[in-house]
Amino acid sequence: MKRFLIGQYGSFDEQKMERDFRDEFYGIEACLFENEADTQKLLSASRARDFRIGVHFPLRAGKALLRDALFLDANELTRDEALRLIRDELDYLRNVRPDYVLFHYPKPVILDDRVNWDKWHFSDRTEYVYDSDYSLELFTERSDHLFAWLSAASRDYGFTPVLEFDALNSYIYEHDVLEALLKKYPDIRLCLDTGRLFLQQNVDPSFQALPVIRKYAKYADVIHLWNLQYTKSSVKLRYPVLPEQRPEDGWAPIGDYLTVIREENPQVKIQFEHRSDLVSHEDLQRCYEWVDECLRSTNPS
Repeated sequence: MKRFLIGQYGSFDEQKMERDFRDEFYGIEACLFENEADTQKLLSASRARDFRIGVHFPLRAGKALLRDALFLDANELTRDEALRLIRDELDYLRNVRPDYVLFHYPKPVILDDRVNWDKWHFSDRTEYVYDSDYSLELFTERSDHLFAWLSAASRDYGFTPVLEFDALNSYIYEHDVLEALLKKYPDIRLCLDTGRLFLQQNVDPSFQALPVIRKYAKYADVIHLWNLQYTKSSVKLRYPVLPEQRPEDGWAPIGDYLTVIREENPQVKIQFEHRSDLVSHEDLQRCYEWVDECLRSTNPS
């Protein structure tokens, strides 16, 4: 469990800290804190309990209209503004000294025209484009520029840049462009989100989560781990993962995902991006123990 993290979003929630965190955990991933006092609480807790900090960009709320930086936007001014916002946040984070700073990628999301994306959440229309309007060549060129910029920033500020997959199109799961960039810029790492990947599998007939996990887990620094239940009548989100959640009942095959992750990257960190209040204290502990077993054992129960 020394690789496990919990999330703190919006504020430093002391009740969540006491319920979810364990002394043997690696750390906390923080995002969108409303005030400076919460950052100070996070830093004090980190020193007192000896854990590390990751940041889901941005740590500070209210600095921009959108949470995510639109660093691949078609408009050059928008791209420049996104990098300026990131630089400002990195200046602020010098005192926090995060292990990693995580950004959603690609942003804007490049959507497959053939897919109905109604079940995907976007805060604003500027957060996505369609691949018919955004070529593979542009994606490659702008991603290369972004990777070069983030690599230089990581050296200047002393953090690992982590790119979390948002919705994906064929540029990432049918081409080798991204893998080539990850080899060219080894400072850049990935975050695989189990719930997002399984949701896309259910809405996109061309997409399968397990091959994407197999392909990219070796480049991951952190996994965002949670489960969802997808049925004809409902989609239940942000559930803690438990061994009794069966694919035949609409749940993601988390055990299979973790097996591949263990095979490809046994040192990856696990951030529990779930709603722990959806289960009992006992089931939350079972969640932690089962994931630990999956990452250690060739035959998890």
